[in-house]
Amino acid sequence: MIKGTPELIAGRREEIVNACEELYKTRSFKEITLKDIGNAVPFSRPTIYNYFQTKEEIFLALFEREYDRWNDELSEILERGGEVKLAEAIAGSLARRGQLLKLLSMNNYDMEASSREENLVSFKKAYGRSMELVTELLRKYRPEMGEGERAGFIYMFFPFMFGIYPYTAVTDKQKTAMDNAGIDYVYQSTYELTLSFLNRLLSEKESS
Repeated sequence: MIKGTPELIAGRREEIVNACEELYKTRSFKEITLKDIGNAVPFSRPTIYNYFQTKEEIFLALFEREYDRWNDELSEILERGGEVKLAEAIAGSLARRGQLLKLLSMNNYDMEASSREENLVSFKKAYGRSMELVTELLRKYRPEMGEGERAGFIYMFFPFMFGIYPYTAVTDKQKTAMDNAGIDYVYQSTYELTLSFLNRLLSEKESS
């Protein structure tokens, strides 16, 4: 059992996740080790094991926090008054969640497989809340859609999110390879790609 006040425990968990987040800005999931994270926090590395047993659990906590941050934006859209251009609003919210999209596209299976059940359940709650909020947005701003249509939207849009980052965060090396392979590819931003998909998806639902 972890000793300390709830505030101390929450604060140290946050420091560990913050250290992981900073490292992840410049290094890959595979490159980052528990030792690296331990060197970036103001307490001894063995202390980390009081909060997280594996590197994957730390990344899963970061992943959960990213969903929580997106959920805050989705809640804000839901609470707006007046007319809302839903596709634009959702696309804009995802354009500000680059870290979420990066985590979605990389090592999601490893993070879940190497984390304890209680951590996985906590993460799934944040993920599930995102699905609930998007469903509520559809119910509010697309009232003509039936329950089955809303469910169909969810199970097309959320898998689509896994592929956004690889298509929009393209390195110079990848661009050169595409050119040398003779592939004529139009590069799009997260906002442009998501908006195009959502407009098509919502249009198809409205016309079906």
